[in-house]
Amino acid sequence: MTIGPRAAVTDAARTNIGAVSSLVPARMDRLPWARFHWLVVIGLGVSWILDGIEIQLISASGYKDSLGMSSAEVGFAGTIYLIGQVVGALVFGRLTDRWGRKRLFIATLALYLIASGIAGFAWTPWFLYAWRFVAGMGIGGEYAAINSAIDELIPARYRGRVDIAVNGTYWGGAMIGALGSVFLLDHALIPEDIGWRIAFFIGPLLGLVIIQLRRHIPESPRWMVTHGREAEAERIVDGIEASVRAQGKILTPVDPGRSMRIIPEESVSYSQLVDVFFRQYPSRTILGVTMMITQSFLYNAIFFTYALVLQNFYHLDSPQTALYFFPFAAGNLIGPLLLGPLFDTVGRRRMIFSTYLLAGSVLLVSAFLFRQGALTADTHTIFWCVSFFFASAGASSAYLTVSEIFPLEVRAQAISYFFAIAQVVGSTGPLLFGWLVGEGTERDPLFWGYVLGSVVMMFGGVVALVYGVDAEGKGLEDIAEPLTKADRDRPALARLRFRRPRAVQE
Repeated sequence: MTIGPRAAVTDAARTNIGAVSSLVPARMDRLPWARFHWLVVIGLGVSWILDGIEIQLISASGYKDSLGMSSAEVGFAGTIYLIGQVVGALVFGRLTDRWGRKRLFIATLALYLIASGIAGFAWTPWFLYAWRFVAGMGIGGEYAAINSAIDELIPARYRGRVDIAVNGTYWGGAMIGALGSVFLLDHALIPEDIGWRIAFFIGPLLGLVIIQLRRHIPESPRWMVTHGREAEAERIVDGIEASVRAQGKILTPVDPGRSMRIIPEESVSYSQLVDVFFRQYPSRTILGVTMMITQSFLYNAIFFTYALVLQNFYHLDSPQTALYFFPFAAGNLIGPLLLGPLFDTVGRRRMIFSTYLLAGSVLLVSAFLFRQGALTADTHTIFWCVSFFFASAGASSAYLTVSEIFPLEVRAQAISYFFAIAQVVGSTGPLLFGWLVGEGTERDPLFWGYVLGSVVMMFGGVVALVYGVDAEGKGLEDIAEPLTKADRDRPALARLRFRRPRAVQE
C-alpha cells in the first residue's frame, strides 16, 4: 500500500509532538577546563573518599570490646553496611533518573552524614547494625547519583580521566581511615570506649564541608532537557559559559547541526528498562555486568583477606599487618591518577583490556612464587601493589563504562543495577579466600584461589576487548542516543509511552 503525503505528515507530526531543540550537550562538551569543573570534581568526588573511610573503620573494629561483640558479629557489621549499599543503590538509582542528579547527591550525602554520626553513639550491636545499614544506603545511592552527574557535567575529552581518578580516590579515604584508626584506637592515647566513636565522626565532619560545596553545583543540564526544563538548562549553561569567559578563556562556536530534538518525558518504566538492557544494548549489558563482577570479585577476595595472608603465612602480628596496608592502598590510589589520561588518548577498549590483563598476569606470577615459598611479606606486598596499580584503574573504568554506554534516561539505574549485582557476586570472594587461607598450613588451596582470581580478571579484559565501546572523546549522546530523542527509530518510539512533564503541561 502506498503511503500518501497526508499520512507521512501526520506520522512526522506525531513523532515531534512537544519536541524541543537543544544545543546544551554540545555546549557542555566544548567547554575548556575551568574552575567550575574543579568544583564538580571536588564537590562530588568525595563520595569514594567517604566510602574508603567507612570500610577501613569497619575493618578496624574498635567497637568490638566496647559493645561486647563476637568476631562473627563484627563481621556482620561489615556485611550489613554492604547490604545497605546494595539497597541504597537500587532505591536511589531510580530516583536519580526520575528526580534529578542534584536532589539525590545532596539527599544521599545528608543521609550518610546523619546515619554515620548516629552510629557513633551506639550502645548495643543492633543499634550499630541499624545505622550502619542506613549509612550504607547513603553511600550506595551516591554511586549512582555521582557517576551520572560527573559524566554529564565534564566535557567529553576529559570525562575518562576525571571519572577514573575520582573513583580511585576511594583508596585515599581508606588511608585516612587507617591513619585515624592508628591514633584513635590507641588506648594509651584515648579511652577505648571513646576513640572508635570519634573515628565514626571523621566522615560526617568531612561531609559537612563538602555538602556546602555541592549546593553550588547545578543540576545536570542534560537531564533537565529530557525532563522539559530546557529554558532552565539554557540559563545554567549560560552561567557556566559566563564564568569560563571571566577566567579569560575563549569559547569556540557550537555547530548548529549538533542540535538535538528531544521529546521530554518524566520517567522510564521497568519494561522500557528491560528493553534497553536486553534488546537495544545486549552486548553492552554483557560488557557492563562482566567488568563490574570481575573487578569486584578480585578486589573483595584480596582486600578482605590480605591481612590473614600476612599473619598466617608470614607470621606478622596485627600492628605490623596494619603498616602493610599503606603501600597496598598507595598503589591503588596512584594507578588511576597516572593511567587515567590514557583512557582518553590511547582509548577505552585498549586500556581496559591492558589494565585487566596486566593486573591478572602480575597476580598469576605472584601465585606461582607464593606456591614455591619464594616470597616474603615485603615482596608479596610489592606484587600486590603492582597488580592493583593496574587493577584499580581497570576497576574505576568499570564504573565509567557502565555510566557512559547507556542512554541518559537510564544512566543512574544502569549503574545501580550493575553495582548491586557486582556487590552480591563479589561478596563471595572473601568467603572463598578466607576458607582457602585457613590456618596457613597449606599453600596449594590459596594458590588455586589466586589462579582463579587472575583468570577472572583477565576474562573481564577479554570481554572488554570484544564488546568494548570506543567512547573516548565522544559526547554521551553520540555513544548512546537519548530514549527521548525525537528522530529515534520507529520501533523504539513505539515502545515508549511519552507524556509531557507537569512543568510544561497546560
